[in-house]
Amino acid sequence: MALLPMFPELLKQLFRTPATNTFPAKYLPPSVTGFLEKVGAGQAALVPPVPTPPKFRGKIEYQRDGCIGCSLCVKVCPSNAIELLEETKRIRIWVDQCIFCSQCTDICPKGGLRMTDAFLLADEDRYSENLIVE
Repeated sequence: MALLPMFPELLKQLFRTPATNTFPAKYLPPSVTGFLEKVGAGQAALVPPVPTPPKFRGKIEYQRDGCIGCSLCVKVCPSNAIELLEETKRIRIWVDQCIFCSQCTDICPKGGLRMTDAFLLADEDRYSENLIVE
């Protein structure tokens, strides 16, 4: 009877509303372009995205003016996503390597780093401006 301890959790999961929504439509349309034409004509509506939760850890924002070049963020980053630019005493963040742990924002003495709610970060080029924060 190993299934019995899991039964209450199974019932909770069965009747709980999901944390995400079906985006951009409630059901998958047969044709995306046809669906977008219907949206343009007012015959269909897009499902709005779920808002990001409080304290969401998205893409890092860097405020260069507040940075003193202490390199504490470089030392604490577990994924080596931050490098110190010696000539300018500023940092470069490689977003494609970042694991969004927020340790750099916690250790920054001047508050020059903060986590935003941006999460749509997919890109085909790892060196694009979207994936490098300077």
